[in-house]
Amino acid sequence: MDKELSLRQVLIALGDPLVEVQVAPHGLEADVLDVVILDPDDTPDVRPGDLALIIGARGRAASPLVRAAAAGGAVAVAVKLDAPSPVLRQAAADAGVALLAVRPEVRWEHLEALARGVVQNARVTADAGAGEVLGDLFGLAQTIASLTGGIVSIEDTASRVLAYSRSTDEVDELRRLSILGRQGPEPYLKMLREWGVYQRLRSGEEVVRIDERPELGIRRRIAVGIHAGTQPLGTIWVQEGATPLAEQAERALLGAARVTALHLVQQREPAAAFRENLLASLLDGRMDAEAIAEQIGADPEKPAAVVVFALRGQEHSDRTQHELRRAEMTSLISVHAAAYRRSALVSQQSGRTYALLTDLPPKAPLLTLTREIVAAARKHMGLRVQGAIGSTVPTVDEVMISRDEADRVLDAMSRDLDADVATLADVRSRVLISETLALLAEHPEIRDPRLALLDVELARSLLTYLDEFGDVRRAAEKLHVHPNTLRYRVRRAAEVGGFTLDDPLLRLFAQLQLRLA
Repeated sequence: MDKELSLRQVLIALGDPLVEVQVAPHGLEADVLDVVILDPDDTPDVRPGDLALIIGARGRAASPLVRAAAAGGAVAVAVKLDAPSPVLRQAAADAGVALLAVRPEVRWEHLEALARGVVQNARVTADAGAGEVLGDLFGLAQTIASLTGGIVSIEDTASRVLAYSRSTDEVDELRRLSILGRQGPEPYLKMLREWGVYQRLRSGEEVVRIDERPELGIRRRIAVGIHAGTQPLGTIWVQEGATPLAEQAERALLGAARVTALHLVQQREPAAAFRENLLASLLDGRMDAEAIAEQIGADPEKPAAVVVFALRGQEHSDRTQHELRRAEMTSLISVHAAAYRRSALVSQQSGRTYALLTDLPPKAPLLTLTREIVAAARKHMGLRVQGAIGSTVPTVDEVMISRDEADRVLDAMSRDLDADVATLADVRSRVLISETLALLAEHPEIRDPRLALLDVELARSLLTYLDEFGDVRRAAEKLHVHPNTLRYRVRRAAEVGGFTLDDPLLRLFAQLQLRLA
């Protein structure tokens, strides 16, 4: 279920110096579902739950648009006010909609981006399962402020403010202008460039100290770059207030940068997150296949299949870099899958990426598509990806059969099947053996203790001999030993274990158990 924010929570996040509540006839607890622009030159298009930003009309001139937004079900309207407007306040009160005053110097595009980010971020993190660990960016900024004892802003690589902490402390001119969406003092920004501050922030995890500049109204700061591996994602700035920063501020800031990086990597475009959540809901059994098909415009009575992918060779990378690589892989899969089928859905789940392909024609070239994705990941991103293809099922309602089959193949590939792309039909015997070996590994009580007495050399020799149906010469060639040497080892294995190879059931079970080693 999507997570909504109340108007009160949105206002707490935005706070001063952007907006101020003028009147709220029904309180501030209604949920804000979206942020929309309302222009006098356009036909009002407002829906229940909207926060409407009225541009092109100030003060009492905005009264008709306030009433139109209220008629459409808006939770609140935001209007720029050069001075208090009792007429506009009364219009909002009569219409039953909250009125927010926006400072004249605030840029509308900046306010829209911030407000939309607050609303959508709550929904995206809920859909992605990020929960309280990551939380929303504004909440994270407030946490960083508490840990460092400073005033925090989080910016992207283009120096656009994504979120900031609330503060009753005095903020300097750079902080004020940044939040209002206006550029900071050019002399100060020039100094930061000359000092190499931006270059240092982009190049690594170093916490950079920036001295106070009283003549420019700029207080002391510390800052750190936000990175995923070597890729810069943004910057966290901490301004010192009336009291010095906390003793552990720099250490806290370094940890905060890593948490923020995870947050930024996992955050998705809402439309993509919605589609991703559809597939996750289907795989989890939270939504039925027919409802999913209706949402994506697919025919539920036509064939469908699931392909599952896993990233390999990233086990020792740091968590942020691994998340970025997974996000890159998922984007690549989404592009290829959508090019093949408009209704394709892609979702991450339990460390794997699933692609649902619907409306499939007879003999759909899923093997070719999967190989293209794996090859593209290697060529363009330097990633090793394995792909397992589930069988094509007659209807969307049966896709869990395809998903389970694809998972079985990928499980085998992760254990002992060296292949980049596979289907169950291609490697059925290998998958069955792999699953049986996994069962033996988990349950030592069902192993034959006599086989466990053999050393590595005897075990390998006996297994090769059995695999070659007792053909000593061929087995010896594989082991690069003389046939007489192999005959000796086979006899010795039987003596050490205390068994006879005349027993066909022992030979069968020995071939399985010896493969565990």
